[in-house]
Amino acid sequence: MEKSSPNYKLIYRDIINKKYPNKISICQKILSKEKLSVLDIIRLNDIIFDNSQIQNSSKNQKLRSYDRETILKILDFQKMHNLNNLQTASHFKLSRNTIRKWKMIYL
Repeated sequence: MEKSSPNYKLIYRDIINKKYPNKISICQKILSKEKLSVLDIIRLNDIIFDNSQIQNSSKNQKLRSYDRETILKILDFQKMHNLNNLQTASHFKLSRNTIRKWKMIYL
């Protein structure tokens, strides 16, 4: 049996149309993609729900999961911008130990 994932495009379109119609133009570029990556979903979440609204960001961060493709994109971003683990972790709101662990596993 194949795992199905939620239709994030539909979910975020509904949220934007019903609660945040002023943010449609900002999110349109991301929502027009054929397939949303985990980074796209996180970016949409940050745009729609301002970080100031999220009081328990550390709790929210613990609930995030990343697939192999997204992890490799994050590590490529680090290489491309010549960042250390701390800078990369800060940019993506991760732990520097998580970045180190991913580098040991995937590189």
